[in-house]
Amino acid sequence: MKKLSELRARIDEIDKQLLELLNERAELAKAIGEIKTRDQKPFFTPEREQMIYRRLQKLNKGPLTHEQLVSIFREIISISRALEKAPTIAYWGPEGTFTHMAALRCFGRSAHFTPCDSIADVFAAVEQSTVDYGVVPVENSIAGVVPETLDMFPLTNARICAEVYVPIAHHLLSKCKSLNQVIRVYAGPQPIQQCRRWLRLHLPAAEIIEAVPTARAARIAAEDPNGAAIGNSLTAELVGIPILCEHIEDNPHNRTRFLVIGYNEPAPTGNDKTSMVFTLRNRPGELYRALGAFERHGVNLTMIESRPNPRGMFEYLFYVDVQGHRQDEHVKAALEELETYAREVVLLGSYPAAE
Repeated sequence: MKKLSELRARIDEIDKQLLELLNERAELAKAIGEIKTRDQKPFFTPEREQMIYRRLQKLNKGPLTHEQLVSIFREIISISRALEKAPTIAYWGPEGTFTHMAALRCFGRSAHFTPCDSIADVFAAVEQSTVDYGVVPVENSIAGVVPETLDMFPLTNARICAEVYVPIAHHLLSKCKSLNQVIRVYAGPQPIQQCRRWLRLHLPAAEIIEAVPTARAARIAAEDPNGAAIGNSLTAELVGIPILCEHIEDNPHNRTRFLVIGYNEPAPTGNDKTSMVFTLRNRPGELYRALGAFERHGVNLTMIESRPNPRGMFEYLFYVDVQGHRQDEHVKAALEELETYAREVVLLGSYPAAE
């Protein structure tokens, strides 16, 4: 067995090498930024980032897990991107929400973030170029689609650049040392509903007090010696309140999909999605024939949703996500056939499929 001092000395050597390599990587990132500025290319390239993550996953032999590796390189990439040009990101706020968490997961902590009061405000910020990108929720594995997001696409020219999934993990945040000290629990209506079984089992006598947003509930709990709040890990970090119990959500498989909206379209990666919206003539079997275009060309649908058309009475828009990039031959062929049935087809973007 090596001595502790020998192991630490080796770590110091490795840290020195890491520092030199990180600075070398940073210099290369700055050079890339100069080329992108000259050629007017986007600084956010999710296709390139996904390729980096997948390549590292294949090279990784442990003991780092894939998730740990991605977390480390997410921040390295975020800092490198900031050396090129730190992007400005709007998200559906306030701070500490799962949308804020999705924005951090996509862009890292070196970006500049702006919370917005509504999903419509996020789209407006992107359209008005007050920010580079926006992050909005689009569907939840339990509650389904977020209609406020889908309904914005007919009203905007912003497009989908990327997607990210965030597990909906709720924790009990409190300065109490044990559950026996908790008399009051502060939370919004959705967290209360999603943790009702746990609360009934572990805190049956606690008073449940509705408080929104989640960050406000956590701040109230931080000042209450017998209080607790339901929140996520980001809220705990921002407010500075300890996590008393982890993962108190009733459904451990709940997760939400978020979209990054902007104006650049990523190049194909081999594992992509394409989103679109189309309208049909009001005739029997028209939707059946239109969707058959995807089946005939071997294109897999991952989501389909209908929403009222804001431009027509009793007409509907159909939102569809498919596997593949619009430049892929089989997707291109399916889209060409779809256009023979649809009155209008609008592509909302092709982008890397999130892990």
